[in-house]
Amino acid sequence: MKIKSLLKTSATGQQVIVKGWVRTFRANRFIALNDGSTLGNLQCVVDFESMDDALLKSINTGAAIKITGNYIESQGKGQSHEIQVTDLHIYGEADPESYPIQPKKHSLEFLREKAHLRVRTTTFSAVMRLRSALAFGVHQFFRNEGFQYVNTPIITGSDAEGAGEMFRVSALDFENTPFTKEGNIDFSKDFFGKETHLTVSGQLEAETYAMGLGEVYTFGPTFRAENSNTTRHLAEFWMIEPEMAFFDLNDNMDLAEKFIKNVLKYILKECEEDLIFLDDRLKQEDKSKPQAERSSMGLLEKIKFVVENEFKRVSYTEAIDILRNSKPNKKKKFKFNIDKWGADLQSEHERFLVEKHFNCPVILYDYPATIKAFYMRMNEDQKTVSAMDILFPGIGEIVGGSQREERLDVLQKRIKAMGIDEKELWWYLDLRRFGSAPHSGFGLGFERLVLFATGMSNIRDVIPFPRTPQNAAF
Repeated sequence: MKIKSLLKTSATGQQVIVKGWVRTFRANRFIALNDGSTLGNLQCVVDFESMDDALLKSINTGAAIKITGNYIESQGKGQSHEIQVTDLHIYGEADPESYPIQPKKHSLEFLREKAHLRVRTTTFSAVMRLRSALAFGVHQFFRNEGFQYVNTPIITGSDAEGAGEMFRVSALDFENTPFTKEGNIDFSKDFFGKETHLTVSGQLEAETYAMGLGEVYTFGPTFRAENSNTTRHLAEFWMIEPEMAFFDLNDNMDLAEKFIKNVLKYILKECEEDLIFLDDRLKQEDKSKPQAERSSMGLLEKIKFVVENEFKRVSYTEAIDILRNSKPNKKKKFKFNIDKWGADLQSEHERFLVEKHFNCPVILYDYPATIKAFYMRMNEDQKTVSAMDILFPGIGEIVGGSQREERLDVLQKRIKAMGIDEKELWWYLDLRRFGSAPHSGFGLGFERLVLFATGMSNIRDVIPFPRTPQNAAF
């Protein structure tokens, strides 16, 4: 029986069987058992006088055990019920001299080095249960909205973003690499017969299915070969990418806001225990920070604020004016000063708009065409595109999306201007040749959503096994 279910039942007086891992073993008598289903531990009381000494010595933190016993009301403090143990079986011992996750406070840096074991701590079990619930909430939302779930390829020959920061996929022999007469690598000899990479986005492929199924979404792994060692970047992460036929930019913004609010409502309902714990954890963490760096709102307060308030919609042009005239900009406090229209906004600018100026989530729209991707729809002013980003407190950009360019001639001009080989996108252009229609979509980095929902400060702590520069352990 799962501990979570047991704690919710009225099974008092019944014999039960539970399995899990030892968190602590005190006084040769009290076992704190956790099976990962819930935040709290279940107290199991052993009669050490009647138990074999060798068995007692094997009950250490980290050991995997099975307990049979009577589930009764507890007379002690800290728990309402406990198990009086009648039988105990050890599946796997954990040597206390070498098992690294001991019952004391470990730094997050230390636990990252033990990513295969850190989920056995209270913090990381709470984070990963929340991550799981959020993923379920994502699928539930789109299903309820009538979307079809589409799996887009992980290996691709196209670069959706045009950034070039892609991991190459190859089966060529590094010791005997084939070359063309011109001295270039001959990818025609490779497995796929052309240069291929790990995907940076499933968007382009998702668009093809939106043009037949109407409203689709993909939710899968994406990759960036970006040498970025920050608290906000990963080399491997998960993206949620809906694409909708017959949606304009306003429809797109409406859906994105509705989606975020819906999944956050879901975890408020389903993950109350873990959220209360993470809220308290954030409060304790804040106490050690300088006043200026402390969160203005608690975790639960912040989530409820997002759910209950309308997102502020601001054009890029208006945002530039606000930033240009802001105190940090005038006093040159920004690392990247804003001096003219067309600047690419950095995280510091995004967070200023959200946390200082508007004090709520912000949707920026109508960005300069020069700083956005080729597939975004050109506006009538010929300077901006129908793009939008959603900015969150503590995170910065959490969603990026746009109305897609459905006009063949305009798209071809954009592709040419950006130096992209049109032949590589023949299938994408076919969508504009055959039954083209207005359509929109957005991408949300799942880990950034988990980061916001858990109050963690480093994105490496909200994914089971982080992939970062010089780190592909586990």
